[in-house]
Amino acid sequence: MAPGAKKAFLLRASPEVMAAVERLAAAELRSVNAQVEVLLREALGRRGRPVAAPPGSGDDKDGA
Repeated sequence: MAPGAKKAFLLRASPEVMAAVERLAAAELRSVNAQVEVLLREALGRRGRPVAAPPGSGDDKDGA
């Protein structure tokens, strides 16, 4: 896949999970899509499979 390209996929989640993600996204001023990606990156990092945040995302941990 080309650098910076995004891959679309269908996600089925319970209404309760989606409502929680929507609230969190609103609180953190992100789209639901961006919030899901952040949550996936955080979960992967906790499992020892870190994925670097894309440049300019503001989600890097070193504050750069």
